[in-house]
Amino acid sequence: MQSRRNFIGKVATGLAGTLAASNVLGANDRVRVGVIGMGTRGTELLREAQGCPNTECVGIADVYSTRLEAARAVAPNARLYRDYRTLLDDSSLDAVLIATPHHLHAEQFIAALDAGKHVYQEKTMAFTLEQAKRMRTAYQHAGRTVQIGHQACSSGQVTDAAAFLKPELIGRITAIRAHFFRNTPRGKPQWSRPVYPDMTAENVAWESFLGEAPKREFDAQRYMNWRLFWDYSGGSVTENLSQQAAFWYKLLGLQIPAAVTMTGGVYLWKDGREVPDTMHVSMEHFEEILFSWDSALGNNQLGIGEEVLGTDGTISKSQQIRYTPQKINRPSANEMIGTARTDPRAHMQNFFDSVRSGKEPNCPFDVGFRVSIACRMAVESYLQQRTVWWDPAREEIV
Repeated sequence: MQSRRNFIGKVATGLAGTLAASNVLGANDRVRVGVIGMGTRGTELLREAQGCPNTECVGIADVYSTRLEAARAVAPNARLYRDYRTLLDDSSLDAVLIATPHHLHAEQFIAALDAGKHVYQEKTMAFTLEQAKRMRTAYQHAGRTVQIGHQACSSGQVTDAAAFLKPELIGRITAIRAHFFRNTPRGKPQWSRPVYPDMTAENVAWESFLGEAPKREFDAQRYMNWRLFWDYSGGSVTENLSQQAAFWYKLLGLQIPAAVTMTGGVYLWKDGREVPDTMHVSMEHFEEILFSWDSALGNNQLGIGEEVLGTDGTISKSQQIRYTPQKINRPSANEMIGTARTDPRAHMQNFFDSVRSGKEPNCPFDVGFRVSIACRMAVESYLQQRTVWWDPAREEIV
């Protein structure tokens, strides 16, 4: 077992090593970008990319014709595609931003790397363990830059947290407590979006949307509200736990958990959703750190945050990073508040900088890989109603 100290202040190592020089653009070269998935998140990512110097959107792919037409207002000169594979055929394309439902990530990620593109993959990186392994094989052979969309990994809070994680300040960490609580007005369930009349089998490439998911007849509700169904989403686990875990997996170098237990249910939003709205996840790590996460979508009093609990101090993360000493072991120490700022579009800019330089990005493949499997273990625990275990020798969930 590797010591936590070996990881502090480091960016988690990627699996592919340094990119070959032939795959690196010049420092001032324009990066030609395509987008796969032009929903709300894809639009946000494209706007971030357009705000970075010397980039150009040359193509957009989406299965829903209305979204493609709307994309003209964001990138009027981009070519539009119903099939992402046609987008990837463009030899002038340098990189793609993938912002599609989780169950499609592996298929599109692998195709993009096979086409020689650099990839910004929105979280959670992989939907299943088998897909994560396939994505790893593609990444290892591609020699391309991959940035996973855990944006906090590029925030100034990384610098602050790394400073507070010094052993003389924090001591021995045994637990991380995290929480994610939201609320919505009565009658407006979290994630439930309206289904419009033009969401028809003619306007949505349904087979492309299904991908590797179980086959079924066209269902506009499943298309629009895919986050509510296990076939396409891990619910709040893959949407929110993944983000909070990635920050600390990066800084502490946490490996895939030894065991994960998830409990909860659909306690509030009885609207046909399958994924729970209230849950608790407990992740036991080989590093002898217990990562506990609570989440509910019916009260926002506690908000969003994490606390890293060490024998000599506590690191609290929300809008700021704060260090509070344990007076029992550091009686003369004082509280400290992080001061590092986060540049706008920091994570996207880091992706483009890495494409041009060949340096490892702030959230490399390996962080996304470990977080993806941790999340999948939580989902499997919930679905199987038992604790699941990680077999590191076989790389299997048991």
